[in-house]
Amino acid sequence: MIKMAEYANRRKKLMRKIGHKGIVILPAAKEVYRNGDATYPYRQNSDFYYLTGFHEPDAVLVMVPEHKQGEFILFNRIRDREHEIWDGVRAGQEGAVNDYHADAAYPIAEFNNMLPELLAERDAIYYPLGTHPDFDKQLLQAINKVRGKVRNGMQPPLAFMDITLSLHEMRLFKSDAEIALMQKAVDITGLAHVRAMKKCQPGIYEYELEAELEYEFKRHGARFCAYSSIVGAGKNTCTLHYVDNDQMIADGDLVLIDAGAEYKNYAADITRTFPANGKFSAEQKDIYEIVLASQLAAIKTIKPGTAWEKAQDVIVKVITQGLLDLGILKGKLDMLLEKKAWLPFYMHKSGHWLGLDVHDVGRYQVDGKWRSLQTGMALTVEPGIYISADIPGVKDRWHNIGVRIEDDVLVTDKGCKVLSEKIPKTIADIETLMQANA
Repeated sequence: MIKMAEYANRRKKLMRKIGHKGIVILPAAKEVYRNGDATYPYRQNSDFYYLTGFHEPDAVLVMVPEHKQGEFILFNRIRDREHEIWDGVRAGQEGAVNDYHADAAYPIAEFNNMLPELLAERDAIYYPLGTHPDFDKQLLQAINKVRGKVRNGMQPPLAFMDITLSLHEMRLFKSDAEIALMQKAVDITGLAHVRAMKKCQPGIYEYELEAELEYEFKRHGARFCAYSSIVGAGKNTCTLHYVDNDQMIADGDLVLIDAGAEYKNYAADITRTFPANGKFSAEQKDIYEIVLASQLAAIKTIKPGTAWEKAQDVIVKVITQGLLDLGILKGKLDMLLEKKAWLPFYMHKSGHWLGLDVHDVGRYQVDGKWRSLQTGMALTVEPGIYISADIPGVKDRWHNIGVRIEDDVLVTDKGCKVLSEKIPKTIADIETLMQANA
C-alpha cells in the first residue's frame, strides 16, 4: 500500500516545481455510462490518483502554494445517506481531511463559486487544458469573473501551463511502494498465464482462456484487467491488438496471450506464446527461438545510462539475422537493416513505460534525443515476429505463426530486474508445464 505521507510528498514536490505563485487544478475522472443508467466500473484518473490516492468521482484537486486556508484543497461529494444506501459510503469533507490529509475540503457544489477567489493573484494555472472540454469552460468562466473584478484590485492569472510535463516526469520514476504494487500485479498476472497454459487444449475457444485469466486475476485481488486481454490462436496471433477472442483453438495452433492484471491501480503487461497442443512444431520453434534470443539480448542492454532506443536496435538486428538464417529474408544483413526489411514481420517498438497506466506516461525523447534510462524507471520489453499469410514471398509452412514475448523490467542501480522472470518462457519450460497437465 502507498501511505498518505507519500502522496503528500508528491504534492509538495510538484508545488516546488510550479513556484509559490502558481495553482494546480485537476478534476477527477467522470463516471462513464455503459448503457441506460448502468455505469462502467469506476477508475480514477491516474494523475489525480497519483497526487491524492482518492477513488471517488465528482471531485477536484486544487493545490495552492502558501495559501492561508491550506495548500491542498479537495472539492468532493458530500455525505448523503440516501445515495450511500445504494452506492456505498463516501468520504465527505471530513473524510477528505482525516483520511486523505487535505488541508481543507468543500462540497463539490461550491467549486464554481470559490474558484475565482482561488485564482486571484496567481500568475499561472497548471492544468491539462484541452483534455476535459466541459471543465475547460468552467475554468475560463472563473477567469472571466476575476477579470471583471480588476478594478477592485483582483489580478487574474497571466498564463496557462501544462501540468502534465512536470507531473508525468515525476510519475516516470517509481518509489519502493509503487514497485511493490507493480510486482504484485506481475505475480498475479504470472499465475494467470500459467493457468491458461495448463488449461489450454485444442477444441476450446479463445474466450475460455480469457475466462481462466480473469478468474485468476480476481481470486488474487486484482478485480480489473489493466487492458483488454488479447487471446489469439492461429492466424489471430498475427493481429497485434486482437481482442475478439471468439475463435476455436485448433490442434497445431500457436496461442498468443497478452494480458495483465491491474492491482491497486498499477498495471502489469505480460505476453506469452505457446502451442495449443503443448508441443511446438519445428517452424514454430524456429521463430520462437529468434524472438526469445532478441528479447534476452535487449534485456541485457537495460541499465542506467543506456539510451531508450538501444533495446530496439538490438531486437531489430537479432530478428533480421534470424529471418535471414531461415531463408525468410534474403540478402546481406547490412542492406536488410538499411531497408528495414524486418518491418512486415515486426512492426512495433521494443516496449513502453509501465506504471499507473499500462502505456504509462513520460517522454521517450528529450530535446530531440532518445532519453537515457535511469534507476526507478519501469518498462516492457516485447519483441515479436508475425508471419501472416498475406505477406508475399513467404512459404506456406511459416504462415500464421505469430510470436510475442513480453516481460516487465525495472531499471536498477546495478542494471535491471525482470519483474516477470518467474513466468515460463523457454520452449523447454513451456512444453514441460503443458505436457504435465495434458
